[in-house]
Amino acid sequence: MSHDASAPTGTATSPAGSPGDRAGSPGIASFIDHTLLKPDASEAEILKVCAEAAEYGFKSVCVNPVWVKTVKTALKGTGVLTCSVAGFPLGATPSDVKAFEARGAVLDGADEVDMVIDIAAARASDKGALVDDIKAVAEAVHAGEAILKVIIETGLLSDDQKVMACEAAVEAGADFVKTSTGFNGGGATVEDVALLRRTVGPDLGVKASGGVRSLKDAQAMIAAGATRIGASSGIAIVKGEQGSSAY
Repeated sequence: MSHDASAPTGTATSPAGSPGDRAGSPGIASFIDHTLLKPDASEAEILKVCAEAAEYGFKSVCVNPVWVKTVKTALKGTGVLTCSVAGFPLGATPSDVKAFEARGAVLDGADEVDMVIDIAAARASDKGALVDDIKAVAEAVHAGEAILKVIIETGLLSDDQKVMACEAAVEAGADFVKTSTGFNGGGATVEDVALLRRTVGPDLGVKASGGVRSLKDAQAMIAAGATRIGASSGIAIVKGEQGSSAY
């Protein structure tokens, strides 16, 4: 299963007359995974994020697995996807546990899953272990006809390790590579997004996340090759304002 990431047509178009369009940034909302991954997020906060995503035409709402059923119900009929995470935010759980978590999220209604790789394996340059880790989750996610994004946590890796992690993601059958969790220091940079794009080629998605807080930030990431933006500052981005969140 692959995701055509070569053009913005791979994402949904925001509704005509949406706030994103009125802000003079047509289509930018359709790149954004509107994200709330705080461990203390309340149901009211989750539902608020869902309402915002429907209003602004964001691509998805990304939440921890416990909220997937809530989000799927809240987004029904809006065209906004439900996204969740596996092995988040450390990536330091066994691959079969990540696969089990991802499978459960898909069964609960997740259209997409963002997994964290075995970062220790990446830092040890153990490509085989990374392929096995990602493949286990990819098979679980794809069995439910969902999309897998692979978080390589660029802030903890050298450029050579980033390249190897991306190559492992391609080999394992992932649909996207993603820069960061936003929880372990560092975040998306234009240089890293460009490196990921060069490594995976035109056919995989590249998601920039961590520290993307403004329209200028988002546009720079897209120009560098990103086809998705993970942000909790999505509204600020489409309004042309400056967000304050770390993610």
